[in-house]
Amino acid sequence: MPLALDLDSYARDCERFVSEMDREYYLHFAGHKEEFEIERIYEQHAGLFERDVVAGLRERLSSAAREEARRLRYLLELAVGGLLGRETKREEAQLAEREAALELQVNGDRLPYRQSAVTQSNEADPERRAAIEKARLDALDTELNPLHLRALERAHELARELGWGSYREMYGDLKQIDLAALERQTSAFLDATAAVYQPTVDPHLRSQVGLRLGEVRRSDLPYFFRARGFDDMFPAEQLIEALEQTLSGLGIALGEQQNVHLDTEQRPLKSPRAFCAPVRVPDEIYLVIPRNGGRDDYAALFHEAGHTEHYAHMDSSMPFEYRYLGDNSVTEGFAFLLEHLTEDPAWLAATLGVTDAEDYAGYVRASKLVFLRRYAAKLSYELQLHGGERPLSEMPDVYAGLLGGALAVEWPSRTWLSDVDPGFYAANYLRAWAFETRLRNLLRERFGPEWFADPGAGALLREIWREGQRLDADELLAQVTGERIDFAVMLEEV
Repeated sequence: MPLALDLDSYARDCERFVSEMDREYYLHFAGHKEEFEIERIYEQHAGLFERDVVAGLRERLSSAAREEARRLRYLLELAVGGLLGRETKREEAQLAEREAALELQVNGDRLPYRQSAVTQSNEADPERRAAIEKARLDALDTELNPLHLRALERAHELARELGWGSYREMYGDLKQIDLAALERQTSAFLDATAAVYQPTVDPHLRSQVGLRLGEVRRSDLPYFFRARGFDDMFPAEQLIEALEQTLSGLGIALGEQQNVHLDTEQRPLKSPRAFCAPVRVPDEIYLVIPRNGGRDDYAALFHEAGHTEHYAHMDSSMPFEYRYLGDNSVTEGFAFLLEHLTEDPAWLAATLGVTDAEDYAGYVRASKLVFLRRYAAKLSYELQLHGGERPLSEMPDVYAGLLGGALAVEWPSRTWLSDVDPGFYAANYLRAWAFETRLRNLLRERFGPEWFADPGAGALLREIWREGQRLDADELLAQVTGERIDFAVMLEEV
């Protein structure tokens, strides 16, 4: 018999759980502590994610209408994710703690595992880049992949135990995203850009890496994305000032936001990936940024600032579900909106005094094409990985084939597990890119090419941010522009 739930009480308890998890995530991945003590948090909140809770939410959702159905769907996705997380909490904690403790030996040098990606992206010698990547892949294979595999297998088992045919079917249902339709759009994008891929990318690979497509190894791509040739355009000392100036142009005084905390300090255990930790929305938001150098730092800071400002401006009176949950394509869309300013010639001129950005604009198109084709291939791979039709033993070759085929680079199969985010988050990224492109076009139409310096644009964004994630990306785009998400819009970008 499914459990009868008081929704408001359940949501309050869920908010406490999510807040504690986000705080622990912040403390560990910002490098403040070695331990990742999520097992304790799951144990303290174990009753939130029992199977009868999931069953009760599903039963109630089947007869609910309008806003109650929306709330229930968001809570159900959290409950299922929480059950999966509780069942794999040991593997997740061990993964984080092993990553933090691992050191690599590279030609006699010792490198922290987490910092090795930063070192590789800044390394000019292609042979040393390859040596760093090999050491990291070796450690991944022996130390981390067994944990990744156990967690994946348990997640697949649980999806079937909960009554779905597969993990893929479960998340298509929970997210209410037609994953097959999205794959048709992204596959069409791959087909449409196949002929222009090499001529678009080759000149910039040669200028940034000194190699052509066909000569480039996977280990060279972080150096390509790092794009040290453009470092002069992105002075390290202006990084925070550039963000403050941009937000000020939108009518936001970053220094006066008591609910926003910037963590820019370098620490040995700090994750090389920037992130936003919305510990208490909208009252306590952390923006964590490591320092890789150059455009990487600007893009990462502005991306996470998009998340941060979205969370920081939400209406605190809204239900928990609309402040923390919902379609993350929305918050990712706002993150990309600010990140893509760092590629905008008008922003570069107004903020950093860059008046000749023609070469950089070409590089941006090339790097974006690589990125979009990679994620299109990732979606196809994850649909197979989580579909249940093929044995997992075949997946490393499927992964390497799809990614390598999309990018014309020999791709290592050993990242077939670590290159997968839970819950089809790749689909959120893909939808977010299409959503952001349309939103950016709207801002330019209404406020001009320097919309980022118009308080009216800031007022519009704050009005949208206030609503949190009550609407999904399709609904929000329809409300703001009258359009629906279609990945074909990305062809205009590249």
